[in-house]
Amino acid sequence: MGPLAGTTMFISGASRGIGLAIAKRVAADGANIALIAKTAEPHPRLEGTVYTAAEEIEAVGGHALPIVGDIRFEDQVEAAVAETVAQFGGIDLCVNNASAINLSGTESLPMKAYDLMQDINTRGTFVVSKACVPHLKRSTNPHILTLSPPLNMRQHWFQNHVAYTIAKYGMSMCTLGMSAEFAAAGIAVNSLWPRTIIATAAVQNLLGGDEAMRRSRKPEILADAAYEIFCRPSREATGNFYIDDEVLAQAGITDLSGYGYGDGGELQRDIFLDG
Repeated sequence: MGPLAGTTMFISGASRGIGLAIAKRVAADGANIALIAKTAEPHPRLEGTVYTAAEEIEAVGGHALPIVGDIRFEDQVEAAVAETVAQFGGIDLCVNNASAINLSGTESLPMKAYDLMQDINTRGTFVVSKACVPHLKRSTNPHILTLSPPLNMRQHWFQNHVAYTIAKYGMSMCTLGMSAEFAAAGIAVNSLWPRTIIATAAVQNLLGGDEAMRRSRKPEILADAAYEIFCRPSREATGNFYIDDEVLAQAGITDLSGYGYGDGGELQRDIFLDG
């Protein structure tokens, strides 16, 4: 059992990829994990469901509560949070991982896709955080962590996919505002973003296939970084836009070779990061 034993995490979009990796890393301490995701049945292009994720969480020593739900709907989020509190007695960690991506330009992007990104990314982060806050206030070391980038306002990060940028930056603006809003309550509110692209279904299916995967790191680098953040005192670590390798370096982890997904070739820097 580790320092997060007995804590309860509520996480969105943890049926695969980064979200599942974070859930399993925390679960390995003996934590409780409530995961809300839409995937109840296997998808031909997406590995894993909320139920298979729960099995993996239990296998590493955690206690899982799989919830099929859509964070676009406030009533479903509120019901999921209530179920989590009824099952585990409270919430200590809130992770906003669910996200939709479409990198189309303005003329070619359907408004349905625009609305989906806004509803899941910005609005979803807001509603999940909002629902968890009353319970986080009763935790001894409460954290909200959102998988979103630093607010880099250089024009080139907007010009090719302004809709997606707005949706992701909306998540980061929740961090910016809520970290100040809930500072007196002792709730840490931070964002976490990878230095490089991460080997996920989105990268495989939407961002370059096998070639992009070879230039990626494993989701576990974000999971280990998130774990380090959760172990920090919430009143001393809030309002930050963390980058995964910087968090690990602060924890004394500088050899990142084990996180490589590909053959050791050149890694691809993630979007929204310059230099």
